[in-house]
Amino acid sequence: MRFMLMMHVGHDDGREVLEWSQTDIANMIEFQRSFDRELEENGEMVFNAGLAWPDQARIVRHADGAPTVSDGPFPEGREFLIGFWVVECDSEERAYAIAAKASSSPGPGGAPTDVPIEVRPLAGPPPVDA
Repeated sequence: MRFMLMMHVGHDDGREVLEWSQTDIANMIEFQRSFDRELEENGEMVFNAGLAWPDQARIVRHADGAPTVSDGPFPEGREFLIGFWVVECDSEERAYAIAAKASSSPGPGGAPTDVPIEVRPLAGPPPVDA
């Protein structure tokens, strides 16, 4: 089973990281690298990436045969997606355990950040009529 694990942060929480000490930032980065290596070694990592800040995001729609591009997501939003993992594992319970570990990434002073991680199964393609 494949799952997408999405890390959401609040606008204030996301920028707060920029104010952490260099040691705290280094510890968080090392945790993420170690966590990713563990998923790779377990054969559970499919793909992962961090995302740029929301002010670099754009919303694109099809309009009159051409893309229409606007700013987004909008600043009124309280949270935004900062990164994600696509993992392959045997059960929802294992996906939840992986998400919980991702949520435990250290913050200032080494305390777990408890960042919310949304877990969503990846849907396969729709069935094809034979």
